[in-house]
Amino acid sequence: MAYQFDFAAVWAYHEMLAQGAMRTLALTAVGAGIGVAVGTLGAVVRAWRLAPFDRVFGVYVELIRNTPFIVQLFFIFFGLPSLGVHMSEWQAAVLAMAVNLGAYSTEIIRAGIVATPRGQIEAAASLALSRFEIFRHVVLRPALQRVWPALVSQIVIVMLGSSVCSQISAEELTFAANFIQSRNFRAFETYVVVAVLYLLLALLVRQLLLWIGRRFVVGRPAT
Repeated sequence: MAYQFDFAAVWAYHEMLAQGAMRTLALTAVGAGIGVAVGTLGAVVRAWRLAPFDRVFGVYVELIRNTPFIVQLFFIFFGLPSLGVHMSEWQAAVLAMAVNLGAYSTEIIRAGIVATPRGQIEAAASLALSRFEIFRHVVLRPALQRVWPALVSQIVIVMLGSSVCSQISAEELTFAANFIQSRNFRAFETYVVVAVLYLLLALLVRQLLLWIGRRFVVGRPAT
C-alpha cells in the first residue's frame, strides 16, 4: 500500500514549531554571545602566552574540541548536580553551547590575532596610543575582520548542534518535533518540515551575522 503523505497533521502544530524555532534562536543568541566573549579572552591569552592562563585555556580547548557535544551537555546537566551544582534545562543548554563555542572560537580568533604584523603594533605604540587602543584598533578588530566568516560558520554549526539539547528536555525545535511526531505518528512529514526549518534558520543566522560583520566589524578592510 502506497504511503499517504499528510503534512496537515504537522501544520496543526505550527505554533509549537514556531515557538521551538524562536527558542532555538534564543539559545543561539545567548550561547553565541557568551561563547565569543570567552573565545576572545582565550585567544588573547593564548596568542600572547599569558602564563599560567595560557595553559588553562590550552587544556580547555583540547578537552572541548576532542569530546562530543552531547557528552559535554550531559556532564553539565546530569554530572554537575552530583557536585551540588543544579540548573534548569535552559541554563544547562546555554552553558553547554557557550562552553563549546568558546573553545572553537578561541582558536579561530587566535589565528586572526597571530596574523597581525608586529610592525603595526610597534607603529601604533610610536603614535602614543594606549595599550587598550592598540589592542582594540590594531589587534582585535583586524583579527575579527580576518576570521569573521569562519566564526560565523562555527556559530551556525553550534546552532544546528543545539538540537541535541532536546535530550535534556530543553524545549527547542527538535524537542517540539519529537513531541509532535509522538502525537501524530507522522515522523517523515514532521522531520522533513523540521529539516527545512533548520535550513531556513541556518541561512537566516548566517546572513544576519554577515550583515553584522559588514556593519560593525568589517567596516574597513583589514591591513
